[in-house]
Amino acid sequence: MTAALANWQLDDAEEMLSGVEREPSPYVVADPADDASGDAPGSLGKAWADTLRAELLVRRLRVAGFTLVGDPVTAESSADEALDLHAGVADLIEGTGEEGDPRSESATRAALAIALVRSAKAAFDASDDHLQRAAGLARHARIELLSRRIDAAMDEAVEAASLLDPILPPSALLVETLGTLAGVLADLELMPLALDYQRRAHEAAITAATDPDALGWAEDGGPAEDPDVLVATTATCLGELCAELGEGLLDDGMPESAGAHFAEARALAEKALEFLPPDSAGIVPAQVVHGWALVGLGEHAAAVGPLRAAVRTTSATADRAQLASAQLALGRALRREGDVGEADEHLVSTLNLATEHGLPRLRRAALRELCTLHAELDDAGRALPYLQAYLADELDRVDERRTRWVELFGRRKSLLETERAAGQLRRQAYEDPLTHLPNRRYAEARLDGLLSSGAAPALAVVDVDRFKSINDAIGHPGGDSVLRTVAELLIEGVRDTDEVCRWAGDEYVVLLPDTTAEQAERALERTRRKVAAYDWAQFGLDVPVTISVGIASAARGDDRRTLFAAADGVLYDAKRSGRDRVVRLSGVTQTRAPAASPLDALFGPPPVAADTAVDADTTVGGTAEDDAAAVTVAAVQPSPLQPGPAPDEAAGFAPLLVEARPVDPPLGTGSATEPLLGPVPTAGPVPVTPIVEPAAAPRPLASAEPEVIWATGRSTEQVLVLVREARREHPDRPALVLRAAAETLVALAGEHHAYTTMDAAAMAAAVGPVPEPVGRVHVLCAGGADTPVAAEAAFVARVTGTEVLRMDDVAGSRIRGVLADGSLFGDADCLVVVAGMDAALAAMVGAMADVPVVAVPTSTGAPNAFAGLGALMTMLNSAAPGVAISNIDNGYSAGVFAARVARRAR
Repeated sequence: MTAALANWQLDDAEEMLSGVEREPSPYVVADPADDASGDAPGSLGKAWADTLRAELLVRRLRVAGFTLVGDPVTAESSADEALDLHAGVADLIEGTGEEGDPRSESATRAALAIALVRSAKAAFDASDDHLQRAAGLARHARIELLSRRIDAAMDEAVEAASLLDPILPPSALLVETLGTLAGVLADLELMPLALDYQRRAHEAAITAATDPDALGWAEDGGPAEDPDVLVATTATCLGELCAELGEGLLDDGMPESAGAHFAEARALAEKALEFLPPDSAGIVPAQVVHGWALVGLGEHAAAVGPLRAAVRTTSATADRAQLASAQLALGRALRREGDVGEADEHLVSTLNLATEHGLPRLRRAALRELCTLHAELDDAGRALPYLQAYLADELDRVDERRTRWVELFGRRKSLLETERAAGQLRRQAYEDPLTHLPNRRYAEARLDGLLSSGAAPALAVVDVDRFKSINDAIGHPGGDSVLRTVAELLIEGVRDTDEVCRWAGDEYVVLLPDTTAEQAERALERTRRKVAAYDWAQFGLDVPVTISVGIASAARGDDRRTLFAAADGVLYDAKRSGRDRVVRLSGVTQTRAPAASPLDALFGPPPVAADTAVDADTTVGGTAEDDAAAVTVAAVQPSPLQPGPAPDEAAGFAPLLVEARPVDPPLGTGSATEPLLGPVPTAGPVPVTPIVEPAAAPRPLASAEPEVIWATGRSTEQVLVLVREARREHPDRPALVLRAAAETLVALAGEHHAYTTMDAAAMAAAVGPVPEPVGRVHVLCAGGADTPVAAEAAFVARVTGTEVLRMDDVAGSRIRGVLADGSLFGDADCLVVVAGMDAALAAMVGAMADVPVVAVPTSTGAPNAFAGLGALMTMLNSAAPGVAISNIDNGYSAGVFAARVARRAR
């Protein structure tokens, strides 16, 4: 089939394809087979059949003088205008084409070819087999070349080349694909690349010939491909490209360089003739290449005989492409031998065949030979038309090259701009713009990488003490300078392998790979001293800037969250203990005093024995200077490097941490009608009696709800100040900003960076750690006008600590499909229904749901809805059970209520 198409034996090719089953038209939907699947192997077979049919149609269009898209092939084409492809599509669908009308028939072929090409490309793109995709793309590039769509052919060739990985195992399909791609590149005037790919095809054929399994097996038990024929065919194609390249160098006046290529072509052709059987169809192409090489080497007489035989053979077989190539080589030999008349006859025949069948390289070579022949005879009258045609072709090539270079320039420029933008995005994504340190996003990714690789890093969380007072004293620009200086001092105090990152606001983290908590403590203690001793007066500060540091080392089973929680919890100890100190938590036992820090929520309080002594402030070994100043909080595991001082319960901060707190009075009197709801206070210590209870699923910890800041009526600066205060007072929960303008959201993101979660549709942002979701809330939005309130409810519910799923535009007839789907209620713990004009939606959902429903009336709807009062009254007057109703447009209250219900449900 491929050979018939290449030789323009179109009737033979159509006869071969007639036996392949196919749909009557791609514009008619075929009934799927009962046993067919989306990834059935037959899909690639159909793609190949569509590709071959498309190439057949394009070649028939080319004979008729048109391209794939219906344009005339040349300006001299007999057609005055392009084909009407719309009429061609109509003819395919309705079968109304006029028989005997060449233009109508060509339009139908063009429409069908376009549909087949698109169908085949989609099938190849869906395949995971890179070699099959590359083979299809290379064939499609050939089709685009036949249609003179140079840019499209270039795109297909580039994509095909990108899929041909050098490590692909040799096979017959790989050899054919590389050869097809080499031919496309040669037609694109990329001869060096074409030579490289054809040489690779020849090498792959030689390798495959040594491994019978690489070529597959036929039904009779023999190899599917004759290894010798495969090697000989690729050698012939490689020799043809070498000869063509040598001919170009010869025309450019470089016979020495051309000689090497002609010699290689001769050796390859002789090798092919040696491998091929006498009756093989590859004998003639090898003889043509051999004769061409002899002509290039000046052995004209030796070349004429074999070339005459090749011309006779190809004339008898009607192999037009091969006939044109043989006649061109014979015409060259005869011209250079002095037989002008016969040379002119063969060259003119070559020109006609090349023009008729779209062989641009042979056409240009024939024009050049004819022009040279008549110029040598001083026949200007006959040489001039050939020269003009040759120059016209060359101008077309120049235009194509110019277009290609312009496109290449544009692509290269676009690529550089994309790379530059990607670099900027990477910097913005992983770099803090103020300190130019890596930001929180980078720190999280890096810490995940260290822990997943099995490393045991230490993590230090550094906080600038009383930073608000620094901003109040010297202003925000001065505060920014302080943050940059602290960052520089942190970098100076760590190793090259350690990484300092800005976490958020006035917090930094230091990642110390393969470091124990004790080693990290000594390093950060030196840095703490440098910060305290720095000359801060130059910034206008009367008191020195200090830092507090919490350190934890990774334990077995730690992930990023637990390790940071451990280090952050120890940082709280340092803050409560007076600041300006370094506190570490041992990565071996994670032992802490009861109720000493928020880490007890993670690790649980350890049992307290009666004779347990609580260590006072512990100094850590190192230099003498370090021993004098390093302080850790009581009940934190002391350093094993040096023994600390004897325990002294009256010293340090231990009394503050372990002193018994007064017990609140019980609720209730203890009577029969009012039992006690709490323990009765005792004067002495209460003995701890262990209670053994059956194991039960742990109840999720109550989530700290966010601090809410309403941006309505406030300026951007006022909102930023309130957010800073909320984060300072409650660092363990997010600050939730509602009803914020776009510029306020941008300012929040600019100041808090990766610590900001934002939803533009809800006009809301959360600054700080968003809790892990517990439970699930579904938010239903009746119409598009209700979206802002629904978005606010969904965002608040997520920030409050539950998973959220939004379903928009579910009113009217669409609610039937939503209610029919059991997933609406199956995994939801609470539903939020936001509706204005369709307020009855809440009652409908409440009547069918078996989970609590929160209804939110909105002020959108008809003009007589009284700004949401109508929706509110509709919801209040509903008799549907299990429905709680918020006030108008109050997505915040609905989100909080739904999140509380969802968390309690789990």
